[in-house]
Amino acid sequence: MASNDAIEQAKWDVMSANHILAREEVLDGYGHVSLRHPTNPQHFFLSRSRSPELVTVEDIMEFTLDGDTVGNDDRPPYLERFIHGSIFKARPDVMSVVHSHQVDVVPYSISSVPLQPVWHQACSIGSHLPVWDIHDKFGDTNLLVANLAQGEDLAAALGRNKVALMRGHGFAAAGNHLQEAVSMSIYLPKNARILTTAKLLGGSVTVATPGEVEKAGVVRPEQPAFQRGWEYWLKRAGVKPRH
Repeated sequence: MASNDAIEQAKWDVMSANHILAREEVLDGYGHVSLRHPTNPQHFFLSRSRSPELVTVEDIMEFTLDGDTVGNDDRPPYLERFIHGSIFKARPDVMSVVHSHQVDVVPYSISSVPLQPVWHQACSIGSHLPVWDIHDKFGDTNLLVANLAQGEDLAAALGRNKVALMRGHGFAAAGNHLQEAVSMSIYLPKNARILTTAKLLGGSVTVATPGEVEKAGVVRPEQPAFQRGWEYWLKRAGVKPRH
């Protein structure tokens, strides 16, 4: 019974994360958020192909790490589910993945200017955000991660980092838990806007030091300060508590 409740809670959490990220303008009609299965780490949960703002608990599908549908669920999945499965496969520590096309981040995926943390709220993104270019290995594509080989190449570029930018596309964020992945994905675009604004002012820009990133970048969902923010996001998204 406890196992079933954990699964139902996981599906509810994925639904909630979709609504939060849509409300915070990280996801629009596209993009997605996943969660590793709570009792089977070789599987993960992800919505069927649907606009994040409209996702319900019933929309959540189960996949293997190769992106195959579990069971007889014949609903159309997201094409880019391979982003999630490949990162889960390469990183056993990752419990949740977000993929977004957020426009404030994209300029840093096509520029030689690195995206770095400059705001304490965004230190969870880490000091280094690698840029993955699908063209390097796969030539001319539609820039979508449409198969396992492309997903695995992206996961390799991510390495041990928290976020990988995807050239001309968006980003993938990998969290140790759902709350971290969601939080990073909300503060990453805001950090990008702050950094862009600072650079437009001219002069030098001070970025967070590695020590500051280490101290300020830990997301602890159990702490009251984080719970306050999570409740705020749930309220703004119109998501009511499960129980």
